[in-house]
Amino acid sequence: MRYARPSDYVAGLATFAGGPVLMHLMEQVSPSFVGRGGFAKIMRTTYAISAGAGFLMFYTQSILRFYGMKENAREVERDMREMVDRVKRGEPIYGVSSLSPYMQGVAARNSRYTGIWTYVIPWFNFVNHPQHGVDTSKYYQQAEREMEAERLAREGTTTASGTPDGA
Repeated sequence: MRYARPSDYVAGLATFAGGPVLMHLMEQVSPSFVGRGGFAKIMRTTYAISAGAGFLMFYTQSILRFYGMKENAREVERDMREMVDRVKRGEPIYGVSSLSPYMQGVAARNSRYTGIWTYVIPWFNFVNHPQHGVDTSKYYQQAEREMEAERLAREGTTTASGTPDGA
C-alpha cells in the first residue's frame, strides 16, 4: 500500500462510486417500487459491496506492478532505494519476524501469486519473511558502491590525473 500511485486511488474510488451511481440510475430508469425504506436498505448494501470492490480494485492495481504486469519503473527504483538504505543501516532487508522460519515459509507459500487471484479469494500476507524470490545480492552490491563513493567524497576529491586537488 505504501507503493500505491494516485491512479490506483482513482481506480478504487471510481469503482466504489460506480456501484451506488449505477444503482440509482437503474432505479430512475426502472423503479423497483419496494416501498418506504426499501431502497435505503438496497443502497446501504450497495455502498458496502462497492466499498469492498473499490478496495480490491485499488489493491489489485497496485499489486500488479510488483508482478511486473504493469509499468513499474518507479516501484523498482523505490524498492532499490529502500532496501539499500536498510543494508547501510545494518537492518534485515525484509524486516524482523516473530515467527519461526517454518511458519514464515508457510506464509510465503500460501500468499504467493495471491495478488492475481484477489477477486476469487482476497488473501493478504502480513508476515515479514525473506522468501520473495529476489536476488538480494543486488542490494548489497549497490550499498557497497554507495558507501565507497561516500568514503571517497569524505577523503577529498581527486583530479583526472589521480592526484588530490590542490597538490
